[in-house]
Amino acid sequence: MPTLDDDHTGKRIKEQRRLARLSQRELADRIPYSYSWLTQVECGARPASADFTAAVARTLRIDVTVLTGQPYVTQLHQDKLADLVRPIREALDLYDLGPDPDLTVRPADQLVTAADHLCAHVRATHLRKAAVALPSAIAELTTSAWREQSTPLWQALASTYRTAHDVSVKLGYYDLSSVALDRMDWAAQRASDPCLAAVRQYMRALVYFREGEYSIGRRLIDSGHGLLGQAEETRETLAVAGQLHLGASVIAARAADEAALDTHLTEAASLAKRIGDASDVHWLSFGPTNVAMHRMSAAVEMRHYDDALKQAKKIKPPASMATSRRAHFLIDRARSEMELGKSEAALTSLMAARRSAPEQTRYHPGARETIRGLVHLSRRAPESLGSMAAWVGM
Repeated sequence: MPTLDDDHTGKRIKEQRRLARLSQRELADRIPYSYSWLTQVECGARPASADFTAAVARTLRIDVTVLTGQPYVTQLHQDKLADLVRPIREALDLYDLGPDPDLTVRPADQLVTAADHLCAHVRATHLRKAAVALPSAIAELTTSAWREQSTPLWQALASTYRTAHDVSVKLGYYDLSSVALDRMDWAAQRASDPCLAAVRQYMRALVYFREGEYSIGRRLIDSGHGLLGQAEETRETLAVAGQLHLGASVIAARAADEAALDTHLTEAASLAKRIGDASDVHWLSFGPTNVAMHRMSAAVEMRHYDDALKQAKKIKPPASMATSRRAHFLIDRARSEMELGKSEAALTSLMAARRSAPEQTRYHPGARETIRGLVHLSRRAPESLGSMAAWVGM
């Protein structure tokens, strides 16, 4: 059976708790989890779920990444991804320098297409391809947008900034993701595009969701709806509005606000019924299946694992659904299966996520913690579990 390493989220929680001069009992009294739960996480007997980690980070007033240990530098170097981050960081800093006189750029239509391809790479979880192509695309679009002052080019530039955010988040560079979102807002303003601006507020809300700051997340969702109110009602605005409601639903679930959860899921379902599958709109994957997936995710967040698993068994992601979204669903399902003691099923779900989206799964904190939980639960772990544990660096 694989053995658990000493570098895990529970140990980092213990270290940060001691730095805050809190006993286990004092910290447990300040989070919505029991003393027993906390002690089990700290000693590694229970995995630190995303909601638990967010609650501790919020109470200790530290970033979640301090507790999760992100980015996972060793694995990033093994995958030769760490070296791709600095060029992205440098490209994001070009935004206010105007056109580069020494840079040869592709025609505008090719740049717009390139920005769309970058989004497609992320949805297909081809993170390396996206990371390699991002810096030059950002540089060319920055120069071209400054020169031509064209709305489609500003929109495409905002899209590349959004891709920079997506890649940064998936690799665990949350500081860089915040910079990318600021740049996205800067470009969206120049494009005068309320839908892009609303998408950016949705992404900002998810940042605060991860950090456990739910009130700020809700305000950002409301801001996104306000921005959409400035535009005509179209399939695009309805899809973005629906995605905002889905973002609000997981925030409400994490905050244990069942009334708000039901309201947002009902609104999202109504919009999905009106417009059908709209996964082509801003690569948000919005549609009836994504609403069902968020309903299941909300049950996971509220620790209603039986309900979550019942829902998961009814969901059949279509082949057209983004690989990134399908993998996230499988990781959520694995967590429910692990919490219900269905270790073999949980491992099967994680292996399916790995097959479809290896880079995303390897760097997903939820997948890593579920693997840790399975290792702890297994008296005689199968070779496949040992392989998965080694693969994520345990």
